[in-house]
Amino acid sequence: MTHTNWEIINNELCKTFVFADFTSAISWMVKAAFIIEKHNHHPSWTNTYNKVLVKLCTHDAGNSITEKDYALAEELDRIG
Repeated sequence: MTHTNWEIINNELCKTFVFADFTSAISWMVKAAFIIEKHNHHPSWTNTYNKVLVKLCTHDAGNSITEKDYALAEELDRIG
């Protein structure tokens, strides 16, 4: 299964979301937080001005990429 613009780097599913400005990036993070909590699957993520880098892996599965990661990536793409 592949997702647009998601890459596998160091055994993590990674994507940088780019927005018009800082406020748009933070607004997306707030929306994403509710989806993330619903999935009970919390990524590593960082924000730098208008960019949000998301890294997904399943810690309970030995820090590997699982279907949980792909499902969350798909939902994040929908709001991205």
